Amino acid sequence: MDWSVSNSYKSYKDMEPKTMMDMGHIPSIDPIDIGLDSSEKGNVVPTAKPRKKTMTSVYLKYFETALDGKSRRCKFCGQSYSIATATGNLGRHLSNRHPGYEKRGDVVTSSTPLSSQPTATVTKKPQGPQPHGKASQVDYDHLNWLLIKWLILASLPPSTLEEKWLANSFKFLNPSVRLWPSDKYKAVFQEVFRSMQEDVRASLEHVSSKLSVSLDFWTSYEQNSYMSVTCHWIDENWSFHNVLLDICRVPYPHGGSEIYNSLVRVLKTYNIENRVLSCTHDNSQNAHQACQTLKEILDVQKVGPFCYIPCAARTLSLIIDDGLRTTKPIIPKIREFIQELNASLEISEDFIQLTTAYQEGSWRFPLDTSSRWSGNYQMLDIVCKAGKSMDAVIRKYEETLGRLLVLNVAEKNVVSIVHAYLEPFYKTTNNICENKVPTVGLVLFFMDHISETIALCRESHQTPDWLKSAAEDMAKKVSNYNSQVCNIFTYMTTILDPRIKNELIPDSLNSENYLEKARAHFLRNYYTGHYSSMSGGYSAQDSEDGGSVSFAEQIARKKRRASMSNASDELTQYLSEPPAPIQTDVLEWWKVNSTRYPRLSMMARDFLAMQANSVMPEELFCTKGDEIDKQRFCMPHDSTQAILCIKSWTQGGLKLKYKSTEIDYDRLMELAATIAAENSSTGFDKKQK
Repeated sequence: MDWSVSNSYKSYKDMEPKTMMDMGHIPSIDPIDIGLDSSEKGNVVPTAKPRKKTMTSVYLKYFETALDGKSRRCKFCGQSYSIATATGNLGRHLSNRHPGYEKRGDVVTSSTPLSSQPTATVTKKPQGPQPHGKASQVDYDHLNWLLIKWLILASLPPSTLEEKWLANSFKFLNPSVRLWPSDKYKAVFQEVFRSMQEDVRASLEHVSSKLSVSLDFWTSYEQNSYMSVTCHWIDENWSFHNVLLDICRVPYPHGGSEIYNSLVRVLKTYNIENRVLSCTHDNSQNAHQACQTLKEILDVQKVGPFCYIPCAARTLSLIIDDGLRTTKPIIPKIREFIQELNASLEISEDFIQLTTAYQEGSWRFPLDTSSRWSGNYQMLDIVCKAGKSMDAVIRKYEETLGRLLVLNVAEKNVVSIVHAYLEPFYKTTNNICENKVPTVGLVLFFMDHISETIALCRESHQTPDWLKSAAEDMAKKVSNYNSQVCNIFTYMTTILDPRIKNELIPDSLNSENYLEKARAHFLRNYYTGHYSSMSGGYSAQDSEDGGSVSFAEQIARKKRRASMSNASDELTQYLSEPPAPIQTDVLEWWKVNSTRYPRLSMMARDFLAMQANSVMPEELFCTKGDEIDKQRFCMPHDSTQAILCIKSWTQGGLKLKYKSTEIDYDRLMELAATIAAENSSTGFDKKQK
């Protein structure tokens, strides 16, 4: 579950540019934490003789004396030395670690005391080229931080680096390379997780609108059950945000009570338990029970409205699975054929030539062979649109493919019928996946279309009995979904979608009673609440004194009633206008029209953040979900929370931090590239000699 944003988190202030060998872009790491005595160890290279020491050494101005007078710290990288260290050794440090130091710009040091951790130092970038000194030497803390980034992006546990062949590969490149032990990587990941979690918590404190959450569940290879909690909101600039809050293990027996306790713990961690408007769950009975318990608790506490709804994408996936029922024995044969096409250049080229000759369309390789809906529909599609080419290729490569892959007439007929029936479902899922903000209103609009498609299949006299039976089961799932999702909250969310309003709202939601409740909710929560100053800041009851009301107060009450009538008219005026085209960007529409509907737009910001799906639809319907499932399944428990959360946060734009110090990976990569270039140049010069 990624942190996807449109103009998402306000960019964190980048650190000032640093010189090539500056260590300020990674934190100074406590040896106890990381298992390194000094970043100098293993990195010393032969150098030219240091300059002759004078009574007032020129090196001392590059070092800062600690408050206790017992040590000095390099102003470039923060490396500490005893106060008794000879200035010649300080000079060697500068020559080895910071070549060209004497011609750099002014040094800017942090005000943090020397004893504090972590320390970070920033140097001003020099103007003009630096002199060419010795080839730069890689600091192995840099290497380990780059490996941390790799583990995060690849969703790999630290134990990956314990593989001896990987370690030997590093030793082959440089025998002095020292990787951190696995437990030290784990400790760093936990500290990075805590630091970044603080940034997420701080960001949520500044969100002024209501929040919505969504839940997803899975089981790892260790048979641990996990729940991810993702938060969603719309900011003042009408940009949609979502951020992963946590991934937590749901304790045995993984029931509704355990899910509820885990969810509440996450919400309290971020101090948002009283700010959540809705929760979208994965349709499981246990998750439903947990959400019901949460609603009961919040209702008793009277902290505000709260609702929960099932995931539309998962419901749609189950509905489609019923529709594919009869083709289940056929699809594996088609998949095996397509896998061979993808694996063999010769066979695929013959297939392309045949499809051109038979005018059976153009096909882009590799073809989708996943067991997701996108892959299954591809199986049906290729039989219906390139059946002749498929048969010809199977016959030509019979020894390789096997003749059993050829479909008989009955199988082709079943595929053709199911393909035609499920085509609207395929178009629907594509639309949902491609929509930037699949609102509840839009998804219910599509689900209503799916319901109509199923009804037509059931009522048609030309529909075979086996497909009618499947359609009956599909209709039951749609009905069950509608019974759970239809309530006053989803009604308000739907009408606030300017593409839907009352005109395109599903019949199951189109209730006059709902409209009146929505109007009452609007007046109660978005008139006096957000615009209390416009009503004088006090109620009629506060102004009454023994039953006597002044003439001025009577005028004030009259004006307040008129203002409330105007507030109600915002909703009336909004609904009286025709819906916007379906392709309209909902958030952009509200951004433009928020001045026309200042109170109603506040309500729209809250309710349009409500999620129709508990996961991104493409994770269910497309091959992307296979990779995510694989990463989750293979992750050991001691790494799951930290690595998957950090990955989601960094992909969403949050900077990786260690003990509140930002890790500047752009500078690390620049450093690595520069060192590689210098080493390459040095090697070339040696060959020339």
